[in-house]
Amino acid sequence: MAQLWGGRFTKETDKLVYNFNASISFDRKFFEEDVEGSIAHVVMLEKQGILTEEEKNEIVKGLASIREDVKNGTLEITEEYEDIHSFVEANLIQRIGDAGKKLHTGRSRNDQVALDMKLYTRTEVVHVAQELEELLHTLLTLMEENLETYMPGFTHLQKAQPLTLAHHLGAYFEMFKRDSLRMKDIYARMNYCPLGSGALAGTTYPLDRGYTASLLGFEGPTLNSMDSVADRDYVIEFLSALSTVMMHLSRFCEEIIIWNSNEYRFVEIDDAYSTGSSIMPQKKNPDIAELVRGKTGRVYGALVSILTTMKGIPLAYNKDMQEDKELTFDAIDTVKGCLALFNGMLKTMKFNREVMAASAINGFTNATDAADYLVGKGVPFRDAHGIIGRLVLYCIEKNTCIDALSLEELKEISPVFEADVYEAVSLKTCVEKRLTVGAPGPEAMKEVVRLNREFLENSWLQEKR
Repeated sequence: MAQLWGGRFTKETDKLVYNFNASISFDRKFFEEDVEGSIAHVVMLEKQGILTEEEKNEIVKGLASIREDVKNGTLEITEEYEDIHSFVEANLIQRIGDAGKKLHTGRSRNDQVALDMKLYTRTEVVHVAQELEELLHTLLTLMEENLETYMPGFTHLQKAQPLTLAHHLGAYFEMFKRDSLRMKDIYARMNYCPLGSGALAGTTYPLDRGYTASLLGFEGPTLNSMDSVADRDYVIEFLSALSTVMMHLSRFCEEIIIWNSNEYRFVEIDDAYSTGSSIMPQKKNPDIAELVRGKTGRVYGALVSILTTMKGIPLAYNKDMQEDKELTFDAIDTVKGCLALFNGMLKTMKFNREVMAASAINGFTNATDAADYLVGKGVPFRDAHGIIGRLVLYCIEKNTCIDALSLEELKEISPVFEADVYEAVSLKTCVEKRLTVGAPGPEAMKEVVRLNREFLENSWLQEKR
């Protein structure tokens, strides 16, 4: 059992206790970050005169060789080590001797793991934001292609008013745009370096924490050593943002599942993103959409877990905080996978435009516009509302729609109707009249598309590439 402590103890740790306490099985995930942080630390130690240049060069060379050997598979991270820190340090000492024992000068595993987790999370924030940006590009392309694809808009899952597919997809663009901006905010807020905080009270060595922070791409050092090792707010913020991403994906998946049903037939999911039934040969199931919807609870679970873990922990570091990793790693991988798969499904999905338009017409989504037509002819709105209600009831009884009625039938309901009513209640007119900012009218939508294109062209990720 390779561990970084033991002088105080006279007995070997119980094997079950050791295994329960060890984190190597999951914290091996930030091996790269541990090496990166260690290199920055020793470079700073040499700058401050705490290590000689020769010692620094020897340690950096040793760390680089360990990193290379792990990458090419000649060195395996095994569970004989308590954690990734002991793996790196033990192998370093084995390779370069006593100089390797100076690696840990001026730091604790508490600020070391805080750094590793922050470096890893910071990288993953960017990766998730990149997946979101890919999805936003797909949505924007679909919006541009469907400015005149008419469909029903819904409230309470009831057909309400006509709009366009571009407008409907635009609602999700706004959601995922906010998700992207949340990633930007999290990145900025977490980007301060905890290394040099020690176990909780700093160190007597003359460290230059600002220099270490700059080497690792941070804005600066954290300003309270206790908070530095006890802070997992950035993990909680990230998991909260990931949960919101999954909520948005799940809502979208729910609609795609409905739209894919035989009753709707608004979309056809590509064969590559569907599965069949082992017994029913006619089935084409929206499994990817269903799995994304299902995995949302998995990500929520990670958020609730870390919130529960952190709620009763006194300052500063406590071993409970080791629980910040496994579920966070799983949530990150889950969200990235769901975003990539969902984007692929959306890109290859076929939209049945004629079916969508027919659904809007047959669902009386132009009823409000028909009432507005009567108001334009001088009928008080409340009376117009009642007239159109009777008109809809008549259509239901006749199994038809407003647009298909003859002028004579319309006049039987109200003599105010004239021949111009047909143009007034057409889907094209109903949509085009809605020109206010945020509405589905083509001019309003073209401006939104322009603004969205500008948003993506000026992405905060440009500087991270």
